[in-house]
Amino acid sequence: MQNERVKALATKGIGRLLWSLSLPAGVGMFVMALYNVVDTIFIGRTVGSLGIAGLSIVFPVQMLVMGVGQMIGIGGASLISRSLGAQNVNRAERTLGNAILCVCVLGIAITVIGLSGSSFWLRLFGASETVLPFARDYFNIILLGTVFRVFAMSANGLVRAEGNARIPMIAMVAGAVLNIALDAVFIVGLRMGVSGAAIATVLAQVVSAAYLMSYYLRHRSSVRIAFRNLAPERSVLREILAIGVSSFVRTTAGSLVIVFVNRSLVAYGGDIAVAAFGVLHRIIMFFFMPLVSIAQGLQPVLGFNYGAERYDRAFRAIEISAIAATILAALSFIIVFFFPAPIIRIFTTDSALVSTGSHGAKLVFFVMYLLGFQMVGSVVFQAIGKAVPAFIIAISRNVLFFLPAVLILPRFLGLNGVWASFPVADSLSFVLTVLLVLPQVRRFRRAALESRAVLGALASDNPGTADRGSDSVGANGEDREH
Repeated sequence: MQNERVKALATKGIGRLLWSLSLPAGVGMFVMALYNVVDTIFIGRTVGSLGIAGLSIVFPVQMLVMGVGQMIGIGGASLISRSLGAQNVNRAERTLGNAILCVCVLGIAITVIGLSGSSFWLRLFGASETVLPFARDYFNIILLGTVFRVFAMSANGLVRAEGNARIPMIAMVAGAVLNIALDAVFIVGLRMGVSGAAIATVLAQVVSAAYLMSYYLRHRSSVRIAFRNLAPERSVLREILAIGVSSFVRTTAGSLVIVFVNRSLVAYGGDIAVAAFGVLHRIIMFFFMPLVSIAQGLQPVLGFNYGAERYDRAFRAIEISAIAATILAALSFIIVFFFPAPIIRIFTTDSALVSTGSHGAKLVFFVMYLLGFQMVGSVVFQAIGKAVPAFIIAISRNVLFFLPAVLILPRFLGLNGVWASFPVADSLSFVLTVLLVLPQVRRFRRAALESRAVLGALASDNPGTADRGSDSVGANGEDREH
């Protein structure tokens, strides 16, 4: 079974392969996004806008934790998929062991640092004195699940790297469904408010992490866990972190951006604006998840075929992913831009919050149709192991463009300047991504054409090699059309 999954990365039609990897990822992430939405709905309708604001203040820390998980998962997945493509199973297994080591060390460090001064961190993140109690109740509990959250995030990518998207999907769906059920128990039934939401989230993360660990311990993986591979190996750690750091920086920069956004919202719009952003951010996550799932499906396909030097399949994978992601991003833009108020009313009955959020949504989602290609472009260099361009793309949106925008525009436009920072950063980041990714795509295209020319020459000299040669360039007619 394990060998069949690896073989599929080399031989299965690219369109069907991407679908088989992206759909389970999409289902899992959809349900995860849904539980974030349900969390906020429960809090909005039982605690009120201050509860939503408290969750919004804590969200940068959750993004930091997610960034650590993505760093380990994406960096490790890139190395695992390329190692499997090059038939180097030993290096893939050393990568898995070192990734687990990173999870434990970094997860514990975040927990200790966070709990050592929770009020300090929350005030730094923009909590007002009225919001601070709600944020602190959620923060102190949510940190206890950090190691499980980091492991679940990273293991999703590591398992998917070997061509298995079903296990991460089950882990995400099981965790999300449990979280929603526990929300009803703790928030509504036991009336524990934001503390109940945090307890539900931590318990769900423990279950997801346990299921993913059982996948390895029951020897269902193509890559095995061995104690000897838990020992740190400098070259493996360096490559995991070099490739994964771009995702970490992007997510951490996003966390930093949210801190500045929250502080600006307090200054120019008050707690109601912070609550509105909390709702909008859940909406962003919900509609952004399909784009992330496409990128996650692309990563093992592109990494494996790049490692195996099958450039025709690599090109085709990028092409299909970019088209699909752009279509989904355009549909998301239409829904949210033209119908923001009905969506926001799902979360709250507060008319002021609905009004503020609807106005903000018009600006925040103004260029969302550009995010499809941007998301696919961000994973191209990670998948093929090129750390520098991956890092540039990762920092472009939040560090190079968003931070200056959110620091400058509100001084002239007030609250509208905070909202306008989103489309400004998205537009500039899209342009930079196009400029960096298109030359690499053209190189794949040229390499594929050159391989076909060589195979064509060999086939004309020896017709018996035609069938064998075609397998080294593309798996089927779908790929050879390009």
